[in-house]
Amino acid sequence: MFLEPSNKGKSKGWIEVICGCMFSGKTEELIRRINRAIIARQRIVIFKPSIDVRYDDVKVVSHNRNSVNSVVVQHPQDMLVLANDADVIAVDEAQFFDEALLEVLAALAYKGKRIIVSGLDMDFEGKPFGVMPQLMAMAEFVTKIQAICVCCGEPASFSFRLNNLKQQILVGEKDEYEPRCRVCFNQGMKEKETAKHSKYKKIELESDF
Repeated sequence: MFLEPSNKGKSKGWIEVICGCMFSGKTEELIRRINRAIIARQRIVIFKPSIDVRYDDVKVVSHNRNSVNSVVVQHPQDMLVLANDADVIAVDEAQFFDEALLEVLAALAYKGKRIIVSGLDMDFEGKPFGVMPQLMAMAEFVTKIQAICVCCGEPASFSFRLNNLKQQILVGEKDEYEPRCRVCFNQGMKEKETAKHSKYKKIELESDF
């Protein structure tokens, strides 16, 4: 369990990153840390990207339906003004923001703000997702959370996309994704590739007649 470090009364900012695959509990952990800060009577602002409307247009909502109010932003630069009076700044689904987020969060941390960021570290192909690798590199604290593989029950770090859509950003739920371990993820990707080639081969054979 992550415990907030002591700054010994000084206003020292830092960045915390919570990362992992789909259904690993990233947002749940983000909300847990936010609630601890609320109990400590700290001033908090929570941001989420406008693209994330799965559960609610405004609130940050975990898969367990726990929620906190948030501010929806399109551009990271807006956070500089909106977070001016906050002690703690939280950002959910950080992978959906562009590279401007890096400079914005660094500037806020240098101002003495505590930054808590949650996001997917890998996309549906198992590749680093958006700005998350850079955020993990520049953060003082990184917490990587694992889910449970739906195929074998082992720890899961990959988000397997159940459909064949190819765009990197596809906001979805259990009907679109499932958590898998490395072996089961790789097996699923091979099965998709085999099915794709079989489909193309069938189309070619039918076109010959």
